[in-house]
Amino acid sequence: MRLRAMRTLSVLSMLVLLVGPATMANATTHTKTTRHKTPTSVRAKSKSTSATTKKRTTRRGKGRRAAPPAGGVFARNAILVDPSTGEVLFEKNSARSVPIASLTKLMTALVFLEQKPDLEREVAVTRTELSGGGHTQLRDGEMLSLDHLLHMSLMCSDNVATRVLARESGLSHSDFLARMNRKAVELGLNGSRFFEVTGLDERNVSTASDIARLLHAAAHDPLIQGITTTRAYEFRTEKRAHAIHNTNRLLYGRYDVLGGKTGFIGEAGYCFATWVRSQGRDLIAVVLGAPTNATRFADAVRLIQKSTAPTVAPQGL
Repeated sequence: MRLRAMRTLSVLSMLVLLVGPATMANATTHTKTTRHKTPTSVRAKSKSTSATTKKRTTRRGKGRRAAPPAGGVFARNAILVDPSTGEVLFEKNSARSVPIASLTKLMTALVFLEQKPDLEREVAVTRTELSGGGHTQLRDGEMLSLDHLLHMSLMCSDNVATRVLARESGLSHSDFLARMNRKAVELGLNGSRFFEVTGLDERNVSTASDIARLLHAAAHDPLIQGITTTRAYEFRTEKRAHAIHNTNRLLYGRYDVLGGKTGFIGEAGYCFATWVRSQGRDLIAVVLGAPTNATRFADAVRLIQKSTAPTVAPQGL
């Protein structure tokens, strides 16, 4: 019995010796595997951090302001004119006919006012004007005066208000458009053509040079000049209170603005025409096809500043 017990114990000891190294080997292998994964994780994290940094750098690069091109304007078409002499101080593709968006409304206002309307007369907004008119504060059946509608048309380019004005002018739609085109001929706007009254149609085209003339004519009307140089306008109808603000940013700056109008549709880009008095000199700036809302104003300001920059006389020896 004692001999058997000793043999059994000997077998068990041998098993322990055999199993032990295998277990230790597995443990060692596992440890090595774990240690091997750690650098990979670190490298992946490092790559991720590097990619994030690169992405941020790229974003910062994109956010930098590009220097103005030669001539100082990003717009595709532009002109700067001295209206008192007719002298062209700057031009860029100023004779090319292009879509003009809501600058159309300057001509619409001229033709509308030619009909000598009673501006205190109240009229109703209908679904016909609302259909496809874009953003507006007006509602179906809302009653308001022609004067309020004219402010909405010229200050914030309300297309619905503009359509109501044309409808209430006393002219048929076709007669109104015909008069707009005859008026263009009378003003010498040879590169201009109008197909509807708001500027939503890209077939309404003109040139930067023509728009300068159009603004000059429109701003000579005291009512149009007064409205286009008003910063904010409030009124109330039976349905609601209205507060509108002028989209011409130059009104909120240091310039004496004598008239202006903004416009935008995709085909036209951002358009802007303004008449300012700077350092005692009148200037009309027109930019058509600017890439952004801010750019159109910046383009106009750069043109105005360049033309009014003081000339430094060379000092004697």
